[in-house]
Amino acid sequence: MSGKVSAFKDRSKPGEIRNSNITAAKAVANAIRTSLGPRGMDKMIQSGSGDVTITNDGATILKEIQVIHPAARMLVELSKAQDIEAGDGTTSVVVLAGSLLNASQTLLTKGIHPTTISEAFQRAADRATKLLEEMSVPVDLSDRESLLKSATTALGSKVVSQYSSQLAPIAVDAVLKVIDPKTASNVDLHDVKVVRKLGGTVEDTELVEGLVLEQKASHAAGGLSRVEKAKIGLIQFCISPPKTDMDNQVIVNDYSQMDRILKEEKQYILNICKTIKKSGCNVLLIQKSILRDAVNDMALHYLAKLKILVVRDIEREDIEFISRTLGCRPIASLDHFLPEHLGSADLVDEVSIGSSKVVKVTGCHANSHTVSILVRGSNKLVLEEAERSLHDALCVIRCLVKNRALIAGGGAPEIELSQRLMEYAQTVKGMESYCIRGFAESLEVIPLTLAENAGLNPIAVVTELRQKHAEGQRTAGINVRKGTITDILEENVVQPLLVSVSAIRLASECVRSILKIDDIVNAR
Repeated sequence: MSGKVSAFKDRSKPGEIRNSNITAAKAVANAIRTSLGPRGMDKMIQSGSGDVTITNDGATILKEIQVIHPAARMLVELSKAQDIEAGDGTTSVVVLAGSLLNASQTLLTKGIHPTTISEAFQRAADRATKLLEEMSVPVDLSDRESLLKSATTALGSKVVSQYSSQLAPIAVDAVLKVIDPKTASNVDLHDVKVVRKLGGTVEDTELVEGLVLEQKASHAAGGLSRVEKAKIGLIQFCISPPKTDMDNQVIVNDYSQMDRILKEEKQYILNICKTIKKSGCNVLLIQKSILRDAVNDMALHYLAKLKILVVRDIEREDIEFISRTLGCRPIASLDHFLPEHLGSADLVDEVSIGSSKVVKVTGCHANSHTVSILVRGSNKLVLEEAERSLHDALCVIRCLVKNRALIAGGGAPEIELSQRLMEYAQTVKGMESYCIRGFAESLEVIPLTLAENAGLNPIAVVTELRQKHAEGQRTAGINVRKGTITDILEENVVQPLLVSVSAIRLASECVRSILKIDDIVNAR
């Protein structure tokens, strides 16, 4: 008898674990639910070191939050996956997953087996993907207007949304310049370098066809600050007296030896500078060196005399981008300093920006398909948020390059899917029908949250939306600005198909894996 009782007791454990997992994951989803949509609230995140971040980008919030529960951590990974796949919709995907978990909790209490729910959710997600593709409108990359609409919609929910008219064209132009619109199937965002500079406002953000270096030009000994018809050399060796790798001491016992050492050093540096000048180079970029000074004052003095503009302390990770943009090769030793390894540009100019300076290189002759964006902001928080928002806008355009189709925004596709899946559930037999209905209902969380965050009556709005969609208005959505329901395509609220498809696919995958877990075991 006692054996039976213990077996009976253990049987409730998987259910409890599942409930605890679902509750933890729902808590994460509820934490960022308020920051969905254009009227969403922002979160202020303070790190342990006292750094403050203000953002309403789901992926950023979840990345900064300290999550201990392993199931809740799956939702953090989920938003990261959406950020990598689509770049936008990181909040929506987590809110959607939370809603699906809620639906599955209700289904579990009805006694439906987790595997049945999981398989039905998979079917519903596949069906939803097909329906979304049917609803989408194809877009051509030469149609700049459509691309601008998508970028503006993506920027609409950000802290810097009032500047979306300036940032959207920058994002669109940047992506179109780094790809060939006819053949491209993806965009490498490493070809777009974003440089942040404090000062000015977000309006002063600009797109530079060429290169922006955060380092200042060296003005020691009257160095230049502007060079036209530049021949640019990028060096990875040091222009300073050689040192041995080990610690060494040179003992000098009279002045003539001291003089000889200094003379040799001078001669050594002068030789390097003359070789550089001989190759026709008039702009020199010097990589940062850890072991010794990459360039000393004497070298700067000679280079200034030879009319060579010097920019030093170039970071190692920027080397690849710089050599691609300028069409030059990084030169590791003086013997390889040859004219064919130099890059060329029409103008290298040092520009004052706010309280600091940057070096702009424009008119690069190499057909490199790279651009730089100079982001400005009045304080650090705005500057960082502007950079994140711009990244999201670039990702949205990248989505359109990958999958050239648009759908309406404003909760319209979710309500349409919800109704179509309800109809589909009627045709399915058995328990699956319940589960697909649960999936369909949980899609309504997006328009519901949009309405809630905009201060509208969520129940009234969603009911009216359902009615409009039942009458066949497939693009009716919530117009947050006017607080009513309108045809959302006329309001230019559009989003790439890829964002919604990947959100539904990733959210249902995550929920299925949480449902499949029936025990948590601590490893030693």
